[in-house]
Amino acid sequence: MSRMTVNERPIEFLMDPETPLLWALRDAANLTGTKYGCGNGDCGACVVHIDGEPLRSCLVTIAEAEGRFIKTIEGLSGDRTHPVQQAMVAEQAIQCGFCTPGIVMAAAALIDRNPGASEAEIKAAIPNICRCGVYPRLVRAIQRAGRVARRQERISAAPSPGISAEDAAAEVPALSAPPAAPERD
Repeated sequence: MSRMTVNERPIEFLMDPETPLLWALRDAANLTGTKYGCGNGDCGACVVHIDGEPLRSCLVTIAEAEGRFIKTIEGLSGDRTHPVQQAMVAEQAIQCGFCTPGIVMAAAALIDRNPGASEAEIKAAIPNICRCGVYPRLVRAIQRAGRVARRQERISAAPSPGISAEDAAAEVPALSAPPAAPERD
């Protein structure tokens, strides 16, 4: 059993402790926004925040995540209003979208610690692979998100997701707290 907090909710995975966090999130918790790309930590599609740090979830076992705080793309902003999400849409820095969740999570961590990051700092902090090649727009989007975070700029809201979080949870079961253990006499 591995217990952790995922998107501010306690969860217990009844899986082999050596299971990569990526697969526990996708297969057991139904948090499919975290993507499988390469499986060896090179592409960054599976980036999540672990105790606030952007880490590749394919390289972290659920045993290593025990007791830690995990945030996935689903937990970043339920209504897609995080500055990085808004700026990615505004700068048209999304193509196929496969790498986007990992990039957004890496960029959100960067903006949290350094909203005024330079182009060089952005490139160093976001080594994610994007097969569509949105890199110039990606840098502009992260710089813009930093200005939004510093309250130097506003972005008109991107379109809403088209489904409320409650309706989505009803359609696809989301995380729920582990059932209480039966009392023993």
